[in-house]
Amino acid sequence: MGLHIHASGADAERAAVDTRVLSRLLRYMLPYKWHLAASVLLTLLVSAAGLAGPYLIKVAIDQHIANGDLAGLNLVALLYVATHLVTWVASFGQTYLMSYAGQSAIYTIREELFGHLQKLTFKFYDGIPAGVVMSRVTNDVEALNELISNGITHVFADIVTLGGIILIMVSMDWKLALATFVTLPFLVWCAVVFRERVIQAYREVRNKIANVNANLQESISGVRVTQSFARESKNSERFDQTNLENLQANMQAVSLYSVFAPVVEVIGAVGTCIVLWYGGKLILSQRIEIGVLVAFISYTARFFQPIQDLTNIYNQMQAATAASEKIFGIMDREPEVRSSPDAIELPPIRGEVEFDQVVFGYNPAQPVLHGISLTVSPGQRIALVGPTGAGKSSIINLLSRFYDPQSGAIRIDGHDLREGTLASLRRQMGIVLQDTFLFSGTIRENIRYGKLGATDAEIEAAAKAVNAHEFIARLPQGYDTQVNERGAKLSIGQRQLISFARALLRDPRILILDEATSSVDAYTEVLIQRALEHLLAGRTAFIIAHRLSTIRNADRILVIDDGRIVESGRHEELLATGGLYKTLYEMQFKYQEQ
Repeated sequence: MGLHIHASGADAERAAVDTRVLSRLLRYMLPYKWHLAASVLLTLLVSAAGLAGPYLIKVAIDQHIANGDLAGLNLVALLYVATHLVTWVASFGQTYLMSYAGQSAIYTIREELFGHLQKLTFKFYDGIPAGVVMSRVTNDVEALNELISNGITHVFADIVTLGGIILIMVSMDWKLALATFVTLPFLVWCAVVFRERVIQAYREVRNKIANVNANLQESISGVRVTQSFARESKNSERFDQTNLENLQANMQAVSLYSVFAPVVEVIGAVGTCIVLWYGGKLILSQRIEIGVLVAFISYTARFFQPIQDLTNIYNQMQAATAASEKIFGIMDREPEVRSSPDAIELPPIRGEVEFDQVVFGYNPAQPVLHGISLTVSPGQRIALVGPTGAGKSSIINLLSRFYDPQSGAIRIDGHDLREGTLASLRRQMGIVLQDTFLFSGTIRENIRYGKLGATDAEIEAAAKAVNAHEFIARLPQGYDTQVNERGAKLSIGQRQLISFARALLRDPRILILDEATSSVDAYTEVLIQRALEHLLAGRTAFIIAHRLSTIRNADRILVIDDGRIVESGRHEELLATGGLYKTLYEMQFKYQEQ
């Protein structure tokens, strides 16, 4: 088994750099337009200073050395040094200003991408590995860095340098200049040949590094399962294969560039030979001076450098285009579930819940729930039981509005969930999942997660109410004890109690609870049961039940099978009917009475 993220249709398309993508990318630079303007001016100054050097050498040879003018030679030498000092100072300013603008733009892109990822719904995350998402935020954004921080101003510098060289060469001797330009068609041909291949190579690199990240994230998250089944060697083989594919993709891109760069250098060398040969003939026929030829040779060397730089920048643009397509592909994806423009702020709710002929499927063509209808009064405890895959989790996912139904409606206090804003709905709901998630930080911060303004006293009161205070107080730093990723150093029961405290502090009117804790000891089981009583008191609750005690205490048990409510009632009533509930009770719950 392996994870492979294949190129999309846009990636597979052989096309030049997408100017629309790049123009969208450049919009992130607009807030720093004055930094950019100053950087461009300094770039022009650097280019002008660089262009002056060979011309000063020509002047020194033809006007001062040839005539024995030492004073004039000294002045030209000082001017030559001055051009390099100007280049040094202006280059520093240009680099700093451009880097500031570029890094700030990268910061904004990464921040917007992360913010958008927070808004995307479960459907998005159901279809993409976490490692691929991480690759978008890290590797793909970083691929934009070099282009934004350096490439933009280098384009101006290279264009100005190239244009300046052409003007100076033509003004000195147009025939020799034309001889120099003979090699230009070959450079253009090389650029066209390599262009499409290079962009495909960079897109493949982006795909392969995403695979590496996905494999790595999955392997780290599942390391306990891996070691439990002694699968370390197989996982290493999987990663080796993914890593090898990444290596091959990178080598393919490098190989293309390693072929192209020497070709450009050879063409440049041929151009220099042409200048030397033809210029030498002009000197022998006394049609030009030696200084002109020396300046031409220097300008010819510099003439091919900006062309090669522009080619490199084009390659950067191709890499940035491939990365931007993926980044903007995520940023352009609208959440499947979102607040409508005319959504209202839901008032404080009492907790009446109604499902009205709700049909839902994660794939709309394959419904998971078939016409679910039920009404729950405020403060009622509803236990959901049924076989695996019956649709229990789908019901609570819809109530939380992580998904919207394909048809039918879900109402709270008469308000269709789609009428209210997501924030005003979820502020009044609490969710405790079977897979308790704790964030890195302190226990205090984890309990405060659902109510950021809570005082320390409120946090401790919530922990005491769910029987978590005692074990927290025994920890080395108490409530300020650092929790590792996912709370790995805490027991399952301890993590569950912290999640109960977090939910209780939020004081939700509707509570959704997947209260499975199959691996806790008897003492923790009692603590959790007492905590549940505090947590559920006075709230409308939907519980995917795994304990007989929870089921018995429920006001109503809904038996779900194949996406339908097939039985409804209290524990004793359902046992007496002898239906599916009795079968489930005898298979799953009866042993808990022993």
